[in-house]
Amino acid sequence: MKRSACLSLLLAAVLLCSCGSNAKKVPERASLTSEERQFATPSDGDPIAIFTTSLGEVRAVLYPDAAPMAVYNFVGLARTGYYDNTIIWRSQYGFAVQGGDATGTGTGGSTIWSNNPYPLEADASLKHYAGALCAAFAQGGEVSGGNSQFYFVAALPDSVSSGDQQTELTQNGYTDAQVAAYAGAGGLPYLDNTDTVFGQVYQGMDVVDAMACVETTKDENGNDTWRPTEDAAITIEKVEITTYPGPAATTEEDGSVG
Repeated sequence: MKRSACLSLLLAAVLLCSCGSNAKKVPERASLTSEERQFATPSDGDPIAIFTTSLGEVRAVLYPDAAPMAVYNFVGLARTGYYDNTIIWRSQYGFAVQGGDATGTGTGGSTIWSNNPYPLEADASLKHYAGALCAAFAQGGEVSGGNSQFYFVAALPDSVSSGDQQTELTQNGYTDAQVAAYAGAGGLPYLDNTDTVFGQVYQGMDVVDAMACVETTKDENGNDTWRPTEDAAITIEKVEITTYPGPAATTEEDGSVG
């Protein structure tokens, strides 16, 4: 997709956040200095995933040392083209955006192990901060596969801002650095030790926020899930696995670095 077209689509998505029947405010995310590895600049050679979407590009560093099975499964599926031309089927403002289901329903999915699921990999060094890339099961409550699904945490920056929330984290064994990171970036600490964190967005969080701001409708299956409307559909055009810093974005017109 041409860079100008991507920027136009992203602008349109941002505008949707301030108008329409379920208007949402685009969060302002300040840069954060933290000791937590998820906020460090990736090192040369670190594995990364580049998500090319209809709203723009998202880049995430992967953590195979902390979540080897989740990363191995995700990378294996991405390299087969499994995620290409799939949709973001879930968009919940202040929570998460989810994709990775080739059926587009949220009830399907696969793994590289003949659709057999893999266990939770909850590493103490990785948390559900805003921008975390996490493994997800298919909806329905049964662990029967569907582990191709993933979500980006789109929690608002002030989602863990209260003193009571931070005190509770401290009482539950979180380090000072982790509490400060949650306070500064926001996140979903109640999902720690429940879902696997296997990556972190380091570029394109504005695109994730745009995904969380599109017009949505409640899922027809009766669960508390919101989906982009047909007119606001978000396509994952491809997922490329490479190493940091990865290829530079270029325009189709002149090949200049974007």
